[in-house]
Amino acid sequence: MSLLIGDTAPDFEAETTEGRIRFHQWAGKDWVIFFSHPADFTPVCTTELGYTAKLKGEFEKRGAKALVISVDTLEHHQTWSADIEETQGTAINFPMIADTNRKVATLYNMIHPNADPKVTVRAVYVIDPDKKIRASIIYPPSAGRNFDEVLRLLDSLQLTDGYKVATPVNWVDGDDVIILPALQDPAEIAQLFPKGYKTLKSYLRVTPQPNKP
Repeated sequence: MSLLIGDTAPDFEAETTEGRIRFHQWAGKDWVIFFSHPADFTPVCTTELGYTAKLKGEFEKRGAKALVISVDTLEHHQTWSADIEETQGTAINFPMIADTNRKVATLYNMIHPNADPKVTVRAVYVIDPDKKIRASIIYPPSAGRNFDEVLRLLDSLQLTDGYKVATPVNWVDGDDVIILPALQDPAEIAQLFPKGYKTLKSYLRVTPQPNKP
């Protein structure tokens, strides 16, 4: 099954380190960063999960929360959590799904047989409060992810949901943004962007980020 941007994220039930969950119910009205890791007791995953735990406050400020999955057992997750806290300085503070039968990983296309049929790739799905997939990132098992980029992506999605703008290359929260080319009415533009804007080309108009003072 191939999941595309705009698709509804499939619902499922699963055992986690915080008890059994039904995904849609657990997600509630929050954004969800749902990501997979290849295996427990591996060095790259240890660093990733520790860093994600440190971002809990940043996720909460954005109305978001993390959920992680691998094909290892619940017992392994619980034992490994102590290693993560010891080496990364932060205890795991989000549910870890034990997907030993690969049911959820297969549902979310996290098993890539030509890469490694035994483990999940490093997939990230950003899912909005309407349970729609808004973004996906796929890394091979060998490459650790940049979770600062996941936060940046979440900031962009939330900003562009609220305003008729797009975010340019390497944008971070607070930088100038681009007015959507479809917006052409001068009166509407003046109303939406009272700080003004700079026209570089007819299709490229730059304005200060509208939700900042």
